Amino acid sequence: MWTTLIAAIIMNTLNGIPQEPTVRPATQANRFYPGNPTELADEVDSLLALHSDSQAYQQLAAIIVPHAGYYYSGNVAATAYMTVPADKHYKRIFLLGPSHREWLNGASVNSEADSYATPLGLVKVDRETAKQLTAADDVFSYQPSAHDREHCLEVQLPFLQRRLDEVPPIVPIIISTNDFGKLERIAKVLKPYFTDENLFVISSDFSHYPSYEDACEADSLTGEAIVSGDVGVFIAALGKNARSGKRNLDTSACGEQAIATLMLMMDNSYKVKHLLYQNSGDIDREERSRVVGYHAFAILRNQQAQTDFSLSDDEKRMLKDIALTSIKDSLDGKPVARTSAPTPHLAAKCGAFVSLHKQGRLRGCIGHFGEDVPLHEIVAEMARAAAFEDPRFKPVRREELDDIDIEISVLTPMRRIQSLDEFELHRHGIYIRKGFRSGTYLPQVADQVNWTKEEFVSHCSQDKAGLGWSGWRDAELYVYEAIVF
Repeated sequence: MWTTLIAAIIMNTLNGIPQEPTVRPATQANRFYPGNPTELADEVDSLLALHSDSQAYQQLAAIIVPHAGYYYSGNVAATAYMTVPADKHYKRIFLLGPSHREWLNGASVNSEADSYATPLGLVKVDRETAKQLTAADDVFSYQPSAHDREHCLEVQLPFLQRRLDEVPPIVPIIISTNDFGKLERIAKVLKPYFTDENLFVISSDFSHYPSYEDACEADSLTGEAIVSGDVGVFIAALGKNARSGKRNLDTSACGEQAIATLMLMMDNSYKVKHLLYQNSGDIDREERSRVVGYHAFAILRNQQAQTDFSLSDDEKRMLKDIALTSIKDSLDGKPVARTSAPTPHLAAKCGAFVSLHKQGRLRGCIGHFGEDVPLHEIVAEMARAAAFEDPRFKPVRREELDDIDIEISVLTPMRRIQSLDEFELHRHGIYIRKGFRSGTYLPQVADQVNWTKEEFVSHCSQDKAGLGWSGWRDAELYVYEAIVF
């Protein structure tokens, strides 16, 4: 192995004196994966081949993959790597993972190694970008001990070497902090690199050593939270697992900081696709009393969905019928009906508000601002909530139904904006998010008030998000449109 490495080393010159490039050695070979190059290539190829019918996504932004020994987690990892287009020429790959040995209270980016070694050869490090990160914010530093024996990033490299026609330079980042503000700073620095020319690989295992049954339950909750794309939901799920009282669920995602960083960079123009879940008990059935969980996810850019969504007149009538039926069923003591969507558009996951008016006056309005429930289901749920759960009004009575008009506002997928110049009053709704605080105004609110564009956003920041009159200026801003009928 070392003969190959020495032959691959390219001599640099500094002040006329040849300097050997710094190589971070393959410390986990023969531990987490085979040390023999032929055996390693064969094992990775066989794992990838198990998912040869998987779809590769040109709009892939990131993957979340496990980092245990290949015997246990290699199958799950392979599902994620097969979503990476083999022939795509990325400019660089960002590798983000947790620290298993050192407490950092920040992020350590390896800005000193010229390359990482595996038995399959060298993978170049983008030192220039690594140094730019450390210069951008002191939340980034280089701490050698965080990288020297850390396995979570190293085990990803053979998969990249066998999957990609050409492996671009990597940016290795280890994250270790419980300070949410620092995670926001890390995400803010990385966000400009979260583009189509780069790929982000997030390394994390999930539940650590509960029973098989408890792992399945806890990992399901964590997985659903990641699919939601909402970092607050993700952190709440981890907390719920930790408070469950079940053994060894204090850690239900060792890479939680890396995953949270990814989610902080995402907005609603990204979709999270769950690929596969297994735990070590699926591999070794004799060890089901103490298992480790493994998930794989693909994060896809969904730019096309921002402009293509529409509803036909028939679909609008269907949604009004669904809303009215839901209210009537509730008055009859029936639960919300769970039926299949009558059209693909009604199966789309998007937000919706249902407003009830009686003789021209508001009688109830409840909405769901999210993209996690099919449209026909969310309309049924919000109609029922508007009729019976709006705290401003008494519950709707049966004898009122003939006098009530139903208005539905279907929200198109959100789009991140960087300036108010991109916001159009009366056309766009505004959604403001900063940390765990968020708030929105629907587009039609502008028709009811005499506010300027800046006043509209400032009122939303103050009255809805609780960020103060000027809090929107350093918050995330999104626009969307409403199909109102």
